[in-house]
Amino acid sequence: MIAIDNPEIDLNIPAGFPEVNSFASLNKPTKYGVELGEKLFSDKRFSADNTISCASCHIKANAFSDDKPQAIGIQGRVGLRNAPSLQNLLFLKFYNWDGSKLQLETQPLVPIITHEEMDSSILEVIGKIKDDSDYKVLFRKTFGNEDITPDRIYKSIAQFEYTLISSNTKYDKVKRNEGAAFTESELEGFKTFQQKCASCHSGELFTDQSFRNIGFPLNKDTNEAGRGRVTGIPSDFMSFRVPTLRNIEYTAPYGSFGQFSDLKSVLDYFNNGVLDADNLDPIFKNNGKRIPLSETEKNNLIAFMKTLSDKQFVGK
Repeated sequence: MIAIDNPEIDLNIPAGFPEVNSFASLNKPTKYGVELGEKLFSDKRFSADNTISCASCHIKANAFSDDKPQAIGIQGRVGLRNAPSLQNLLFLKFYNWDGSKLQLETQPLVPIITHEEMDSSILEVIGKIKDDSDYKVLFRKTFGNEDITPDRIYKSIAQFEYTLISSNTKYDKVKRNEGAAFTESELEGFKTFQQKCASCHSGELFTDQSFRNIGFPLNKDTNEAGRGRVTGIPSDFMSFRVPTLRNIEYTAPYGSFGQFSDLKSVLDYFNNGVLDADNLDPIFKNNGKRIPLSETEKNNLIAFMKTLSDKQFVGK
């Protein structure tokens, strides 16, 4: 068989971004691996009734999230949580709201087998696509032969997801001195952000990747325990991964199960006071369970957060 040239892709890692996930070096994106991964990502045959693909809940225009409070799977089944955005995954240490996965290659099986999502199995998926001539070509170009295995499917999807890097926002252009400048409102919002938000939404990803209980309204589903669902530790109960604020303009509604319809609602809630809990984050616990914000500060914060929108990334 003739060897196929399948070069690694240069990801152009942005300056100042954190270290890449330690597992990513074992599965570097390649030309055909990414093409295969994107095709798999959009294939509805991954679900039991052929109606839902990864792309059904992770929509490019929404920074690869969706606009629903909780993800909707086959037959209209409502999932436990809001579909998180998929961006800059190459730099994350944990995946999912509760950090249940440390390696991106082990994540795709979760939606495939979850009853409220695709309700299928990886062997069922392989049975549906194994005779697809387009896949045979792509698997051969990517891996050297036509064998379709679970491991190859997971690796290809992860390779595609590693390429979803967002770093071309107004904020980035201002920082890189590329001729962009903040408006007065955006600049004031940035100052407020640095004072009242940056301790959690820190660094170039605008998340410190920690897990915190910030007193959001509780999901009544008895299966929900946040990070505590993974660790079994009471102090992790209803703690969730601090979400990135990049492309936040496109990822409403907000919260682990879409508790808030818009950014103003989130900021109003912080100002009015959050739910108390034994493990409420000290930032709230030690400050009367709130982040005080005037109406002007809220408006300016939203103006700043919109400078984190990457129109090129979402195709707008």
